Amino acid sequence: MEAVLSTPAAGVRAQSFEIRPFNGAVGAEIIGLDLAQPVGEADFRRIHQAHLEHHVLVFRDQHITPAQQVDFSRRFGPLQIHVLHQFALPDHPEVLIVSNIRENGQPIGLGDAGHFWHSDISYVDKPSLGSFLHAQELPAEGGDTLFANQHSAYDALPAELRKAIAPLRAEHSYLAKYEELRSRSPWRPKLSQEQIDQVKPVVHPVVRTHPETGRKALFVSEHFTTRIVDVPEDESRQILAELFELSTRPEHVYRHAWQPHDMVFWDNRSVMHVAAGTPDHLRRKLYRTTIEGDAPF
Repeated sequence: MEAVLSTPAAGVRAQSFEIRPFNGAVGAEIIGLDLAQPVGEADFRRIHQAHLEHHVLVFRDQHITPAQQVDFSRRFGPLQIHVLHQFALPDHPEVLIVSNIRENGQPIGLGDAGHFWHSDISYVDKPSLGSFLHAQELPAEGGDTLFANQHSAYDALPAELRKAIAPLRAEHSYLAKYEELRSRSPWRPKLSQEQIDQVKPVVHPVVRTHPETGRKALFVSEHFTTRIVDVPEDESRQILAELFELSTRPEHVYRHAWQPHDMVFWDNRSVMHVAAGTPDHLRRKLYRTTIEGDAPF
């Protein structure tokens, strides 16, 4: 599946910006691009290519509205609406509020998002292509996000393990750890039957092929992967435990320390991520848009 390389109105001028790769497992920052302004086709293609190459892009100093975030996100494909519609931004159902803030005693967003390593929305038939997360309010300490490169994790597996997992498939379920989180989290509402019906378990390959680059990556996570199908339960647990440990080793991980107005765009086909946590007394709010991908193969 290729990104939707939509062309803006004629006469859009190219912007001058830099793409600076990080010195690590994954990621690059984009300096000088203003997403509040129209992004021409050539600039968009440059961004798209950088996303495929670096997997995590950090757009610095973006003073954009939710509508502008939605519009730019849609350049890459249709957007997915999160099952927790309670935390959608009013007037913008495509925007999930990720926040630990409470107003009138009630949470305004999902405050424990990213508690476990995961790839966004892997629990549907067409998991996410990628996610944008735009900083609105940041804490004075904490709040980092960690990203793990699942291409390099796969490449680093012992040859025998790579061979063993090649034909395997695994079940993904949004409900896998939901009640565990809900038992200790003020941000997890009781799901309606309609919401439960929206997130029925699905099965995906343990190793997926990136549809645009052809690279292989691990595609299991401690948050959403419940079991490997068609193998004994004890063998499933053993394989998953080994893959969870190998996939998030430090050599595969980039830790993002948020700066004001950062917008981060990651490839859910290539990386997993986890939230490092924010002290309860400090406020944190970000806006997330998520792009639909295609069925993993």
